[in-house]
Amino acid sequence: MTEVSAAMSRKVLERFPAGSPRGSWPAEEYAAARRAQGVAATVVMDLLSDAFLVVVADRDDD
Repeated sequence: MTEVSAAMSRKVLERFPAGSPRGSWPAEEYAAARRAQGVAATVVMDLLSDAFLVVVADRDDD
């Protein structure tokens, strides 16, 4: 996960296992709720950890 966060200059808000019966839905729902609050959240797949990550741009790198 560290490689993904550093390479993308993103902050991970939440992680969801990819093996979940609902697939990426929990991550998509979480991201949608953050977007409704004005946070530009995106869902990405971390292949190394087999998880969906909800990420935002890391403001510290601006």
